[in-house]
Amino acid sequence: MLKKAFGTPRFFGFRRNHNNSLTTSSVSSDQRGIRFCIWVALKFENLSYEPYCLVNRILFHRNWYSIYWEALELLKKNGVLVTSDSVRALVRSYSHMGYTEKAIESFSRMREFGIEPDAHMYNTILRDVLNEKLLELALALYTTMLKSNVEPNFYTYNMLIDGFCKRGEVKGAQEMLDEMKRVGIVPCVLSTTSILYGCCQANNVDEAHKLFNDMKETSYPPDMISCNVVLNGFCKMGRLEEALSFVWMIKNDGFSLNRNSYSSLINAFFKARRYREAHAWYTKMFKQGIVPDVVLYAIMIRGLSKEGRVGEAAKMLEEMTQIGLTPDAYCYNAVIQGLCDVGLLNRAQSLRLEISEHNVCTHTILICEMCKRGMVAEAQELFNQMEKLGCEPSVVTFNTLINGLCKANNLEKAKNLFCKLEVGRRHSLHLSLSQGSGQVSDSARLLKKAKEMCEAGQILRAYKLITDLAGEVKPDIITYNILLNALCMDREVNAAYNFFEFLQKKGYPSPDNVTYGTIIKGLFMVDREDEAFKVFQRMQKTGSEPTLSVYRTLMTCLCRKSKVSRAFTLYFEHLKSLPSRDNDSISALEKYLFGEKLEQVIRGLLELDFKARDFKLAPYTILLIGFCQAGKVSEALIILSVLDEFNIKINATSCVHLIRGLCKEQRLHDAVKIFLYSLEKGFMLKPMICNHLLTCLLYSRDYKECVVDLIGRMESFGYRLNSEEFATTLALLQHHQKGKKRKITIRKD
Repeated sequence: MLKKAFGTPRFFGFRRNHNNSLTTSSVSSDQRGIRFCIWVALKFENLSYEPYCLVNRILFHRNWYSIYWEALELLKKNGVLVTSDSVRALVRSYSHMGYTEKAIESFSRMREFGIEPDAHMYNTILRDVLNEKLLELALALYTTMLKSNVEPNFYTYNMLIDGFCKRGEVKGAQEMLDEMKRVGIVPCVLSTTSILYGCCQANNVDEAHKLFNDMKETSYPPDMISCNVVLNGFCKMGRLEEALSFVWMIKNDGFSLNRNSYSSLINAFFKARRYREAHAWYTKMFKQGIVPDVVLYAIMIRGLSKEGRVGEAAKMLEEMTQIGLTPDAYCYNAVIQGLCDVGLLNRAQSLRLEISEHNVCTHTILICEMCKRGMVAEAQELFNQMEKLGCEPSVVTFNTLINGLCKANNLEKAKNLFCKLEVGRRHSLHLSLSQGSGQVSDSARLLKKAKEMCEAGQILRAYKLITDLAGEVKPDIITYNILLNALCMDREVNAAYNFFEFLQKKGYPSPDNVTYGTIIKGLFMVDREDEAFKVFQRMQKTGSEPTLSVYRTLMTCLCRKSKVSRAFTLYFEHLKSLPSRDNDSISALEKYLFGEKLEQVIRGLLELDFKARDFKLAPYTILLIGFCQAGKVSEALIILSVLDEFNIKINATSCVHLIRGLCKEQRLHDAVKIFLYSLEKGFMLKPMICNHLLTCLLYSRDYKECVVDLIGRMESFGYRLNSEEFATTLALLQHHQKGKKRKITIRKD
């Protein structure tokens, strides 16, 4: 049947000679190749999948790509109509073999033959472009498609929706879905599942869950892929109880968990350090007859490594080989990370040599571990080796080493490495997009430039521009934040501020909450409070919503200056910005604060926290410490008391500040109670504060006698009182005991 399908067609301009071969006066290339290419060009739209794959293999292995255009030229000269499908055969063949640039070049040449691409052709190119995650180019092609009066079809919209969602741009995906409905194309489960995925990518799993439930009432109800997308969304967010409730719900709806479902759950339980439950789900999966794949093995290997069971993780690599699976670099990296976590750096380096290909992630893990150990010179050497091996460092690798250099006080070397990263960038984006006065993000300018190129038929040029930019290693916002923090810590705040201003004017990457928090903290460090608040106000004006971390930075800095009331006001401002909070209730509590009813305020705030399922200890810790720093220890104790009512334990730092504040006010009985609280909660405080408390007790009139009992409890807890750090305090205790014996002897005499 297949042989018959490939029979040589007869058409105008060719004749058979006695050798049964096609001849023409205008063709000098391989005749069989020309004949085959002509046949493909004319018959492509009628090919089913199997012959289509065979066509791709023949074109590739015979290297007949180069003569395909000759075949089309010949058809055109002989007056045979060359359609969009004729070129699509070549484009799809290039795509099938992974030659995206050649596919786009072929698409661009269609105008030379007077051929207008149809929707099928646009979809072919869109698929290639979106597979390379070049959304800007895809949107530019979509715009060109509309301007050419080519109607997008079902597949066009679904591909673009998926492209938006993979970038986490749910708004764009939703707009595309709305446009799809507007032109009368009915969405399918694939369309809405992409939106579910986009919501989860944007950490908005609640919206995804709502949409999932809405899908049940439509003509395109959710399928198992939809279920796994939402389940994975809950798991990624660490909302495991809701994930388990969702599992129960979909089981009631008739769905059965598959390997992807189990992978999401097992990975989430490992991340939450709920190791027993992770292993229980793994066992349950086997009982269901589901065999793990490479991805699930990688999850198990990483989980075991995090659990500290690195030996078992390494054995899993062998187990994979025994059942015919080849461990990928991700599996090896999980074990290497585990070995680093348990301090076996040399073993990790040996395992690196077992990986067949040089992997950037492997090197980054080792560089990170070396930097943690202060082995910055060794980390730099490994970094330099990467480039010699042809393994290009990623921005994460650069960030890891820059951060290591900063922490090792090698700020100049860190700056030089940053310059290498920055200067190493191609300047095509800057040169191509620098014209114009509008301050727009690079992404928007890039899209505009790509649209202009596509409309001018310069699609290949647009592709090269965008792939050049996508493929290069360039600083991200983390890079800038690392350097900004290092400058602030080095008290080079002017340089840091100038760097921050440069970043704002540049517009890319956009400053995030860490950027703003870092510069605010730096300005407070040098007593430039007014400027710090101007930066905060600028952040709000630019539409960048401050997160709790920025408010925490401001609150901490204000508390250090004993401005606790202003810190409280800022916290109320943050709470009012949260959609889950009742502003009227918060305003009422704010009035109580100024009425000096602190206990009611703290209790009310905690009740609101638990009602919204959004309790965070940090703001209460900052306020408690702030009251201690302001010399208002009684207020700090009120916060502790209310937290204790809710079974919330404070941290060791809060205990230290309370003990120091109480000792300063000579409230030694309360100071001892706080110290005993720290023992009860399992905190090992630093020797400095322990010595301070013991010394205050020994110098006091009423509490000298409790020191021996307190020291006994400290020894039972694990304090090493025989170390040099406690020598002075113990000497003072011995002096006190000798004095006490002397007094007893005098009394007897």
